[in-house]
Amino acid sequence: MTDAPPAVPSGRAASPWKAAALPALFTVFALACTVCTAVLDTRNAVVDLPPGTGIDGVGWTASLCGLVQVASGGLLLYRLPRHPVAWALTLSGLHWALNGLAGAWVIHGVYLEPGLPGLSAAFFLYARFGAALMLGLPLLLLLFPDGRLPAARPWRVLSVFSLGLTALLPVVWALVPSSVVARLEGSPPPEMARLTLDPIPVGMSDEFWTGVVHAAHAALPVTLLVPVAVVVHRYRKAEAEGRAQIRWLLWAAVVNLGVLVLPPLLGSGFPVLLLYAGISLTSLAILVAVAKYRLYDIDRLLPATVLYGLLAAVVVALDVAVFTVAGGVLGERDSALAAIAVVAVAYAPLRTWLWRLARRLVHGSRDDPYATVSTLAARLDQASGPEEQLGALARTVADAFALPYVRVEIERPDGTRSVVEHGVARGPSVSLPVVYSTDAVGRLVLCRAELTDRDQRLLGDLVRQAAAAARASELSADLQRIRAKLVAAREEERRRLRRDLHDGLGPSLGAVALRIELARNLAVSAPERSDAILEQTAAEVSGVMADVRRLVHDLRPPALDELGVLRAVEQHADRLRSTSLQIVVVGGDGLDGLPAAVEVAAYRIVSEALANVVRHSGAGRCEVTLAARGHVLEVEVHDDGSGIGRDTAAGVGMLSLRERAAELGGDCAVTCPDGGGTLVRARLPLEMETAVA
Repeated sequence: MTDAPPAVPSGRAASPWKAAALPALFTVFALACTVCTAVLDTRNAVVDLPPGTGIDGVGWTASLCGLVQVASGGLLLYRLPRHPVAWALTLSGLHWALNGLAGAWVIHGVYLEPGLPGLSAAFFLYARFGAALMLGLPLLLLLFPDGRLPAARPWRVLSVFSLGLTALLPVVWALVPSSVVARLEGSPPPEMARLTLDPIPVGMSDEFWTGVVHAAHAALPVTLLVPVAVVVHRYRKAEAEGRAQIRWLLWAAVVNLGVLVLPPLLGSGFPVLLLYAGISLTSLAILVAVAKYRLYDIDRLLPATVLYGLLAAVVVALDVAVFTVAGGVLGERDSALAAIAVVAVAYAPLRTWLWRLARRLVHGSRDDPYATVSTLAARLDQASGPEEQLGALARTVADAFALPYVRVEIERPDGTRSVVEHGVARGPSVSLPVVYSTDAVGRLVLCRAELTDRDQRLLGDLVRQAAAAARASELSADLQRIRAKLVAAREEERRRLRRDLHDGLGPSLGAVALRIELARNLAVSAPERSDAILEQTAAEVSGVMADVRRLVHDLRPPALDELGVLRAVEQHADRLRSTSLQIVVVGGDGLDGLPAAVEVAAYRIVSEALANVVRHSGAGRCEVTLAARGHVLEVEVHDDGSGIGRDTAAGVGMLSLRERAAELGGDCAVTCPDGGGTLVRARLPLEMETAVA
């Protein structure tokens, strides 16, 4: 059984001002409590508190912790006005703020200005209701992140039972008689004992209350273990987003674990401050997780926190070891100087190396651009093909920027797309173009990438280097394929010509020669039969001439030499025009005297494009444009037909268009404009020597 999805209404109020009024009121109240507490603490600094008061004398830290909780809960209330987690966090913060103020008010009223109003109530709030301060943590754990208890019945029953046990200690501590408290924790000073702490007398014996207090304290581990188990259960059943939310809570737990470890190292003045700092960070983590603001940043923050925490512990331990060993060997007098010398000579470089190693593990190798570029160059050299080179780029980018997922997409010269992935996609992604020369040839997709200007420059260098290498490999492979195709096409053309000449023209001309010889022999003896043979021979010669014309047209359309490329295209368009298809041919200047290969390529591209228009597009109008611009002949065939489907694979005709353009060093693209139809655009260089080079 899985937990129910979040169903907490999250719509804002009709007016943003009304929605913000209540959270702002709570925040202002907590801020006022914090300021008043700080002022009272400043005045109370002259008081030397006797033992047994139960008040630490530094209330502003508790009030500040409450202010952080109220501010976090207020932001959630503004975005999610009915979310139980927002209300629990806000009310817990108000309790913390009031508790700090109550403690400072009691000290001020008892020792500096006796007779202040509300001292007994403030002392009761601080000393008795203070036990409820930790009630917010189990409640938040049980409600996190959707504001509901677990849907599974066993877990729901356990959650309710845990909440009951959690509320037991605050209730007992609010009702227990002062005599029992004095027996358990010692008698307060006389000036504090005058304050009334038994506003609700309950007729039970002291032995009964002592047993209840011990039982409530014994139940505390259960009140923490059950919420933690519920969080683990939710994590196992949650989807990717829910798990990311819970990982924010795990990060707060890691920080609080460090808070529990540090007090023995820092002395008696820091534990309370660290505890309040941990609670404040937990409140901020809950705010980020419930509001889902930059949710997936936790996948980088959590390992970084763990790694830096462990490294800090190692560094502190080594520092302590260095000073301890130096003090034990040399004595206290010279230990400091010796330790400084050891740190300067040997240990400082080691500590610097450890910090660099930790930063590299967390942030990648971006801090050393030279090493990153060198790594990519080495991987590109080892790659045997374009696919492996793109894989090298993906791995290097992932390593350099500590990214969980990188995808590289490159458009090949033949129109296909190469896609290489590294890692697993999690969280939001960023798409960046891959540019070769001045043309966008693909894109780079990064997950959870936060790039500074320096990082973007490094990434640009990596992408340019890899794109150039991959493009060069692609072009080299394409060049080799084109050479092989040219050789095969040349040999196939020779074979066809040989077959046509040997099997067609050769026998036909041989038969003509024999018939002419026979007609000469019969010219004197049988002139009539000789004329008939010559007439038949003339017909055969006409057939031979038709075969010769067909061979010549296959090699190069005669219309190109007779009419020029523009009129030849118009002549071909005339043969394809119909009542349902209008074809318009537009020609610019500079179409005379084009290289022969360019004319043939342009004619063949237009012929194939028009054939596709007639067969597949269903267009009513098609416009053919030929124009020489600079050193390039631009050929466009634009129709208003149905276009090409997004998932339609390129056929033989489309590939032949690109191949004819690529043979001359040009390019050909087939696109579907926003206005509809299909656009075939080819660019053919007019300077053949430059194109070949």
